[in-house]
Amino acid sequence: MKVVYKSQTKATWCPGCGDYGVMAALEMAFKALKLPPHEIVLVSGIGCSSNLPHFFKTYGFHGLHGRAVPVATGIKLANPSLTVVVAGGDGDGYGIGLGHSLHAMRRNLDLTYVVMDNEIYGLTTGQASPTSTLGAKTKSTPLTGVIEAPVNPLALALSAGATFVARAFSGDPKQMADLLVQGIRHKGFALVDVFSPCVTYNHLNTFDYFRSRVYKLESVGHDPTDPVAAFRRTLEWGERIPTGLFYRAERPTYEDLEPALKDGPLPHQRAGFPPDVDPLKEFY
Repeated sequence: MKVVYKSQTKATWCPGCGDYGVMAALEMAFKALKLPPHEIVLVSGIGCSSNLPHFFKTYGFHGLHGRAVPVATGIKLANPSLTVVVAGGDGDGYGIGLGHSLHAMRRNLDLTYVVMDNEIYGLTTGQASPTSTLGAKTKSTPLTGVIEAPVNPLALALSAGATFVARAFSGDPKQMADLLVQGIRHKGFALVDVFSPCVTYNHLNTFDYFRSRVYKLESVGHDPTDPVAAFRRTLEWGERIPTGLFYRAERPTYEDLEPALKDGPLPHQRAGFPPDVDPLKEFY
């Protein structure tokens, strides 16, 4: 029987939005992995990109602004057997939600975080975001342009302890799908930052802007097991911008180290204290 991942809810993004490429790549990844839809949970916050769970026939949770990662953390810890994918934008993940993201990375929770990075606040009609280019004139910076240095998501992820760090471009959904497959398979926190152009409010970081600049790390022999080389690559920005897998490492996940999960997912365990534990003696 053919497995259907897309729901009947029609996507409502602006025509040409980069998020359509992310949706297509995510569907391709689910198909490649042959994941049962009822074992997938898509979690999002607030923003254009955060509508993504509505468009898939999986479990979904549309949460609060910047709070997608803690919700996803709760779901994963409650049932580690689920595949939990977090979806959001640069404002949601790198602004109000950045603290949550960094702590999930250092804990190495087994989550895949797909950030649709359009370098603007799209849903609220064009204000500067944490990744907006220095000098960019936006609705909130109409005179001088952006005067704050942009956040470098990949460098932050590496320094915080993420064990899978990648970047994709909506104009290349095939490469993105491959990175998503790798990220979902990876045991640990996987960040896939996606250049997903906002065709309505960001007229600087367009599809043409990225097409003329991006190159694939695999084409230059990059070693994703070398954290120093990966960090150097995250600093490349200008006429050449790398995409692909920057870094991957294997280390125990938070779930592996949590004693409460040693006997498997909590829903599958017997309720109550183990037979050899006297709660009055242990805790009083």
